[in-house]
Amino acid sequence: MSNIKLETLNAVTAAQLDAIGADAAAAVKTLDTASGAGNDFLGWTDLPERTDSKLLDEINDVARELRNTCDTVVCIGIGGSYLGAKFVIESLSGNFAAMEPGRIGAPKVIFAGQNISEDYLFELSALLRNRRFGIIVISKSGTTTEPAIAFRILKEQLEQQEGRETAAQRIVAITDAKRGALRTLATREGYRTFVIEDNVGGRFSVLTPVGLLPIAVAGFNISALVNGARDMHARCSAGDDIAATYAAARNILYRNGKKIEILVNYCPKLHFLGEWWKQLYGESEGKDGKGIFPASVDFSTDLHSMGQMIQQGERTIFETVVSVDNVEHNLVIPEDKDDLDGLNYIAGKHVDYVNKMAEKGTLMAHLDGGVPNLRIELPRISENVLGQLIYFFERACGISGYMLGVNPFNQPGVEDYKRNMFTLLEKPGYGPAK
Repeated sequence: MSNIKLETLNAVTAAQLDAIGADAAAAVKTLDTASGAGNDFLGWTDLPERTDSKLLDEINDVARELRNTCDTVVCIGIGGSYLGAKFVIESLSGNFAAMEPGRIGAPKVIFAGQNISEDYLFELSALLRNRRFGIIVISKSGTTTEPAIAFRILKEQLEQQEGRETAAQRIVAITDAKRGALRTLATREGYRTFVIEDNVGGRFSVLTPVGLLPIAVAGFNISALVNGARDMHARCSAGDDIAATYAAARNILYRNGKKIEILVNYCPKLHFLGEWWKQLYGESEGKDGKGIFPASVDFSTDLHSMGQMIQQGERTIFETVVSVDNVEHNLVIPEDKDDLDGLNYIAGKHVDYVNKMAEKGTLMAHLDGGVPNLRIELPRISENVLGQLIYFFERACGISGYMLGVNPFNQPGVEDYKRNMFTLLEKPGYGPAK
């Protein structure tokens, strides 16, 4: 059962929601009937229901094999091919998991192919030199520059360290069903493979093997994640469509001059939620001269850097706060007889209580400062709750894009930098640089 809450607070009024209701209803109908632009990329909408136990078992089996043979697994991909998995793994892991040594049975999942930094790849290669590592490579075509470079380098290293036969057993390709360079290589080398469905775009792919396999390798419950998405889908389909409410509220604010949305969290584990969310909304809505610019902050940390701008800067922003109701651990602030730091007034209170008061106080200050706030409350951070949140944001994104009047499922502008880069690199088929 879905138990995420959405509060619109002072951001929009009931009258405003009623006034935009017809537009929201039309966008919901366009999405649900697959009658709008980009309707060939709507495979994610019923994906939770279509993901059966057989596929989840297969993913878990492959993940178990990688855990049994590797102390490190490198997930190679860019954009939606890594951000969703990164977000879920970071959210469910301990805050200092990166400092703990990898071990057989609990491998480190690290990421490559999301940049073209020579230092990053050199240092990663050096790190892997004395490790038993495996590779999950994610690319529909197999020719996307950033992941293709990383895969070429790390594949060669793995083959040199372990031999070609063992390397092939430790490489899993998630790619197109029938065509593309990676599919050809996987077939030739005998890699285990999972399919990226043609009708699921990269930024909507976290609940496919693209996200599920790395998450399973990291040791988390992918069945609970998918069940959470099912719960949210069922809730929205049954009439409590909080995704449509969120989309409507965002568009009301946009039409009233609020051009920037800041996703706020008060839990460090949710940092990569903001990174995943920024791609989802930025790539879906930023086109045709339109779009709400997505930004993110980690509070209370960024209150000491961005807080001044948010409090008193140009009034073109609104905030969406993701709040976590229950923490995992208990820690009480101790009494100190000298009280030099002046904290005895909160001695005996839980740290999370102070964090919640910081959240409440900031909310009050920003509302007083003219910053509209929406609030999403999570009961806790778990696989089920994150599955709910993923589907909530994905559905809201499709609805919001249609309300904006754009195709939420293409990204034509992404190709512009590639054409220029290929020309400068003198790639065959591209003209000389001007």
